[in-house]
Parts: sequence; C-alpha cells; structure tokens
Amino acid sequence: MNTKSDASSDMSEVYLNRNNDPVTGHDCIRGYLKTLDNSPGVYRMLDAESRVLYIGKARNLRARVSSYVRPSGHVPRILRMIQETASMMFLTTRTETEALLLEQNLIKQLKPKYNVLLRDDKSFPNILITQNHPFPQIKKHRGARRENGNYFGPFANGAAVNRALNQLQRVFLLRSCSDGTFANRTRPCLLYQIKRCSGPCVDKITPKDYAKTVADTSRFLSGRSTKLQAQLSAQMQEASEALEFERAAAIRDRIRALTQLQSGQGVNPQGVSEADVIALSLNNGQACVQVFFFRANQNWGNQDFFPRVGGDFEEKEVLEAFLGQFYNTRTPPKLILLNHDIENRDLMADALRQKHGRKVNLVVPQRGEKLELVSGALRNARESLERHMSRTASQSKLLDGLTTALGLEEVPKRIEVYDNSHNQGAHAYGAMIVSGPEGFEKKHYRKFKFKGKDFKPGDDLAMMKEMLERRFSRLLKEDASRANGQWPDLILVDGGAGQVKVANSVLSEHGIEDIPLFGVAKGRERNAGKEEFHRVDGTTFMLPLNDPVLYFVQTIRDEAHRFAIGAHGASRNRSIRSNPLDEVPGVGARRKRALLWHFGSAKAVARASVDDLTAVEGVSVALAEKIYGFFHEQS
Repeated sequence: MNTKSDASSDMSEVYLNRNNDPVTGHDCIRGYLKTLDNSPGVYRMLDAESRVLYIGKARNLRARVSSYVRPSGHVPRILRMIQETASMMFLTTRTETEALLLEQNLIKQLKPKYNVLLRDDKSFPNILITQNHPFPQIKKHRGARRENGNYFGPFANGAAVNRALNQLQRVFLLRSCSDGTFANRTRPCLLYQIKRCSGPCVDKITPKDYAKTVADTSRFLSGRSTKLQAQLSAQMQEASEALEFERAAAIRDRIRALTQLQSGQGVNPQGVSEADVIALSLNNGQACVQVFFFRANQNWGNQDFFPRVGGDFEEKEVLEAFLGQFYNTRTPPKLILLNHDIENRDLMADALRQKHGRKVNLVVPQRGEKLELVSGALRNARESLERHMSRTASQSKLLDGLTTALGLEEVPKRIEVYDNSHNQGAHAYGAMIVSGPEGFEKKHYRKFKFKGKDFKPGDDLAMMKEMLERRFSRLLKEDASRANGQWPDLILVDGGAGQVKVANSVLSEHGIEDIPLFGVAKGRERNAGKEEFHRVDGTTFMLPLNDPVLYFVQTIRDEAHRFAIGAHGASRNRSIRSNPLDEVPGVGARRKRALLWHFGSAKAVARASVDDLTAVEGVSVALAEKIYGFFHEQS
C-alpha cells in the first residue's frame, strides 16, 4: 500500500491475467488507481522487461495516472508508451517542487525512452583569479569550485575562455604560470618579454601595484570597467608628455587589446547584467536549444544543444524538460529569458531556488532589449537546427549504405570501433570510439591502459583481446538487459583475420552471438581506398574505390586511430615529463623544489652523497639516507 510520509515511499507491482502473463496498457495502469491517493510525487512506467519507459511528476498522482486510463485522446507517442507499459513505480513527496527535482534526477540517471533527454551534460569553463598567493594567478577552470578565488563565468566553451584570457593578459598583465613555476623563476619568461605578464616572479612589479591590477581585472570581469579605458588613455598621455615613449606604446597596446576584447563580446546589453538567454527551435521531431551566457553586461558566448525528442512534443514540454536537466548540476543566473513559456514556470523557478539557494526569474520578454536578445538566440537556434538536420540526413544515408554493404539486418544506431597504439610495446593504449545517427558520440569514447597478466608488449592480438574482454565483461555486469542503449549494434576492429578471430572468441566466451563483427584492414599495399573487410567466417570483400560508404568507414576507422594515438602520446609525454624524485618516499613538492634548486637537476641529486644531501634545507639525515638509498638501489 502506498502511504504518504516525510520519507518518500516506493511501490511496484506487476498485474497478471488468467494465463499468468503480464497485463499491459490501459488495464495495467488502471490496476494501480485503487492504491493511489492525491499526494504529489513521481511515477515511472516500465515495460515487460522492467526497462524504464517514462518518468513523470504530478501534483496529484491519482489524477495524473488516471489520465492514462482513457482509451482515446492521446498523441501517438503517449499511446505507444501506454501500450508498452507493464508495470509502474511511485515515489511520493511532500511538495510538487520536490517531485520536480526528483523527476529531473531520475531522468538523468535512467534516461527513459519517452522523456525529453539532454544528451550533452558537459560542464562549462570559468575564469579563476586565485586568492592563495601574494601575486594571484589568472587561469581557466572547469569543474567544481573547490579552489579559493574569484570565479567569473560560465563561458560557452574552452575556446571562448582562451580568447578572453589571451586578451586579458595583454590588458592587465596578470601571471598565468603555476605557483611551482613562479617559485622557481630566476629571470623573466617569454610572456614578460612579449608584454603579456608584468613579471611579478622577478620583482618587476610591486605587490601593491599588482594588487591594483588584480582589482582592475575583477572589476572588468564584473562589468564595472567604465573608467578603465579613460584611465589607460590618461596614463598614455602622461607617459607621452614625459617623453617615455616606450611606456606610452605599451599602454597603447593595452588599450587596443581592451577595445578588441570589448568588441569581441558581440552584443553587449545595457539593461541585462546577468542572464541566460534560451531559445528553442522545433522542426519535424528534432529540436535545437540555443543558450547565450550574459554576465557583467557582456556576451560570454553561446552553445547549442540537441535534446532527444519525439515527433509530437510541444515547445513548452521540451523547454521545461531542458531547463530542469540543464540546471540540475549548473548554477542558474538571476534571470533566464525564454522564447516560449513553460507550463509550470513558477514551479520551475521555485525548484531552482530550492536547489541552488538563490532567487531565479523566468521571463518571456515581449518588447525591448530583452526581446531582441531572445530573437537573436532563436535565429541562431533555427540556423543550427537546419545544419544539424542536414548533417543527420547525410549520416542517415551513409548508415543505410553501410547496412547494405555489410549485409546487416538493421541500420546500426551505435557503432563501436576498436584500435590500439604503442611504440615498440611501450605506452600501449587501446581505444574505443562510438558513432551513430548523430555522428561521433565523443562522451562515450573509452581508452584502455593494458595491464593484464598475459599482456606482452607489442602483441596487437593480446591487446585487442584484453580490451574487448574488459569492455564486454563490464557491459554484462552493468547492463545485462541491454536497457540503457550502451550495447553496440555493430563492431569494427582495426585489423585483419587475426583481430577478427580474437574479437569473436571474446564475444563467444561471453555468450554474445548477435552483434555483427568485421575487421577493417588496409590491404596488401596498405593504401587508403583498398581496405579489405574481414568477416567472422574468414571471407573478405572490398568496396568500390569511390563508394561514399568506404569513405565513411575510413573516417570512423581513422577517428579510432587518432584517439588511440592521442592516449598513447599523452602517456609518452607524461613519462618524458616525469621526474625520478616524484617516486622517492618522503619527498614532497617543497623538498623536491629545494633539491632541484640546490643541485640543478635530478641527475645531480642522484650523484650526491648523504652529506651533500643534508646540506639542503629541510632534508634530514634520515631522509638523505632514504634518497641516497633509492637512487643507488635503482642503479
């Protein structure tokens, strides 16, 4: 029995007919009405295999669920969902706002088939000015705000932050180097020479003057920089009159950089200091949501999103679902401007206030500057959707062609491509990339560092075996029912008969017999365009040289190769940058810096005697013996 209490309750029951088969559709849903009251809460609709079809929230659970019992009046999407429903689950809450917050969390976790789903859940970068140093650092920051300092953002993407940082360094000359690099400088770096840093590491600027520059930077990023350009102009005039032409030229360059930074912001509204402008374009069952970030009366870029929708969603439904998921893990601004109203605007505003602890206004502007901002965002959304639909149409044709060329029974929605990379066995990494109707799905990419007991450096077949073994063992453990869309419809491995044989043996060992598998080899002459396709039965075939499907396979194979080489190269670079002192027990960052400062290099530290090591500040006799023993035992 479902009861209402301070803690949410959960209920699920499957109804059976006389033949002990699950009752589905309207009859199944009708069976739950007698157990429901008028509480607010969240409901889940599940199919016969207990896969979540839909998650919804309700002010009154009984009234909401009873709407599904009606035999008519439903759009096709809802009708299909009802017909597939074999069971339901319910969670009651104290308020409808709590139900809305819980609904968004569950949608993010379970990704139901019939919900609007925001597929791109990446974080947005910020600019951080640190506070834990006499000469604060300015840098790009992404992720949780754990470091002490002032954060400014969000910016739409990393490129927008990098452009802003580049111009900010020209204007304000703040340091961008790490604290460790700063502490070890003995002479100015290149950034000082090209006038992008004031050189605080070598006392080229006083702490007082540097603090003033930090304050100017913070004022600019907060939108309080109206007098900054006038101040710089006065300083340039003063330097010119004093015949200090080099200083005047440097200030002139800073004014130019400031002008370029301000003009590069695009539309800078006067009456909107802090807002997200969100516009939705919906066309033929596809949607694009364009988000513009305005902070400190400045445009900090825009980003488009393509949520998964069906053919019969209305704008208000898509936009409300997007807002709930988008701000589930992101702090909203004080003002959110929309091009469409949503059904539960006050409820959404209250949910955002409760979740993030700040008042948020949702507004659909009708006139003035705010309407112009929304109109501009809508224009961008329409253009982005047109480009996206054109790309997906081309991708769809290629997938249809691939289906025919490989003799597949269905068009693959998820293609996984596997490759590995190493340098004579060193820094070996495997890579898996994913492609589908939307193109490359980069958030599903995976890399594998080989570590198995049977791994032999340079053995490509052993690497392929370990990679696939780890991938499908985990997949069977996490999603054995194949309900979450993480299983491939087609597997391509880079290589010939050997790789295909190994891959097929791994799949067979795990009882996986229904996923098509092919190897893609470059052929005897190893020329692009003469690829050989290897089947599991040992036969091979080729595609015509100018076949678009061949080019498509080359593209996704090359993407896997690029990703594998990237993982291998990053490992190699980390190895090159690594320092033997990092592995010495008891030697932290401070003592490592002191040792390198005293001896000049790790090699010199390795050659030093115990007496020489104890001459370094902070190194005791016990630690000196430990360092000496570490290097000489290695030798």
